[in-house]
Amino acid sequence: MAVVLDSSPLIALASIDRLPLFPALFESVVIPPAVAFETRRIFPIRPDWLAVQVPTGPLSAAIRRRKLGAGEREAIGLALELDARQIILDDLIARKVARDLGLNVIGGLGVLLAAKRQGLLPLVRPDLEKLLRTSFFLSPVLVQELLRDAGEADS
Repeated sequence: MAVVLDSSPLIALASIDRLPLFPALFESVVIPPAVAFETRRIFPIRPDWLAVQVPTGPLSAAIRRRKLGAGEREAIGLALELDARQIILDDLIARKVARDLGLNVIGGLGVLLAAKRQGLLPLVRPDLEKLLRTSFFLSPVLVQELLRDAGEADS
């Protein structure tokens, strides 16, 4: 089964040189055309592990009526169409829509946590700190939750 990605997690993990985590963690990584367009600057030449797939059906009204970006709309639609194992989204509204539609949702931070749990990263904290130094916004509550889940919370 495929994992469908939105542009935000790709851009975030590219900013900290962690794109190789996607093919290491997931057998099949798929993005819709809108996400390919939104990420064209980080992928002037798309890597072999990242497939672009055009959704074949129309988007449901539940997706169309929400205030979502084109990439988020197409990613959710494609994940539903493919019966994807997971969808990786960071936007809160998009995450809620995807969950309401029965999709298994994680975010870019969930990818880092999965990488640590699979032994691909020794620690999450250094990558989290790098993300915070970029324009990536994380609430202090979310940072502490992630560090606690990773077993790296301050005592």
